[in-house]
Amino acid sequence: MKQFIKETEIRWSDLDPNGHLRHSVYYDWGAYARVSFLNEQGLSPDRMMELHVGPVIFREECVFKREIRLGDTAAIQLELVSARRDFSRWTVRHFIYKNEAVLAAVLTLDGAWIDTLKRKLTIPPPEAVKVFSEMPLAEGFKWTD
Repeated sequence: MKQFIKETEIRWSDLDPNGHLRHSVYYDWGAYARVSFLNEQGLSPDRMMELHVGPVIFREECVFKREIRLGDTAAIQLELVSARRDFSRWTVRHFIYKNEAVLAAVLTLDGAWIDTLKRKLTIPPPEAVKVFSEMPLAEGFKWTD
């Protein structure tokens, strides 16, 4: 896949007292983009429950570049930065843009898969591997094993 971009709406409730986007909304948008990507590739939350597997986050960091205000447009671009070859561990980056081309934030997270029955980290099932292997790759993508 060349790119995955998810547009989102800015709501009044997303704003802080200064009139710009609350910091926690950026993290919510990252989750929204990731779940949308998985869902659109056939790995829905229901399917993950059936497979007894789910993504887990170890680290999540957002670097804020430009403020987003009510009336702006917003879109989240998703890419895979690095991964183990079995996709048991991975790093995903999101570029959050306002008004089509202005980079407003960069959200990066490190994650893995958890067996939801054993409550232990696991190697994902082939279905999840297939979906992650179709995620757009970052320039400079690297395998970590």
